[in-house]
Amino acid sequence: MGPTGDAALDAVISANPRSAAARTIAGFTDRGVRSMLVAIPPVTHSTRDRIGFVPTLIKIARGAGVSGYVGEGANRWPAAHAPDVGRLFRLALDKAPAGAQLYAVAEQGVTVREIAETIGRHLGVPTASIPAEQAADHFKAFAPFITLDIPLVSTSTRELLDWEPVQPGLIADLEEGHYFSGE
Repeated sequence: MGPTGDAALDAVISANPRSAAARTIAGFTDRGVRSMLVAIPPVTHSTRDRIGFVPTLIKIARGAGVSGYVGEGANRWPAAHAPDVGRLFRLALDKAPAGAQLYAVAEQGVTVREIAETIGRHLGVPTASIPAEQAADHFKAFAPFITLDIPLVSTSTRELLDWEPVQPGLIADLEEGHYFSGE
């Protein structure tokens, strides 16, 4: 990611370990190595997802008896279905130039509230806003992540690789029910 023009934001981005990794990868390109960086969204979902963000939220909701979000729940998580991400990797190997920074994002950002509402409906538990001061108690180790707002845009990746996700989006995948078929 290049400079944004906002000095404070640029400092935060530069300090992020992912930015350091991107600089290192770019350094390999400068030395003649065909390298690229593929950013995978935090919510990469499929019928095989058993330990990711969504299964964690389901486990929390089951245990607490409520499917929660913090505040308005308007913060967004980017998402993609695992086979779409896999296809992007194949296309990247075939088409991406050295040094490319790609985003394997099918959905720029699904709101945490929408995710929580879908989980609550499937589990038959209420959905509620959890006050920020109670988030650590409700979400336990997941509390630092539940309020992140991390929309990602994949427009340039889609254009560069002619990549169009074809699998169900996150909410449609949740609606299929496979996330709720076991404990």
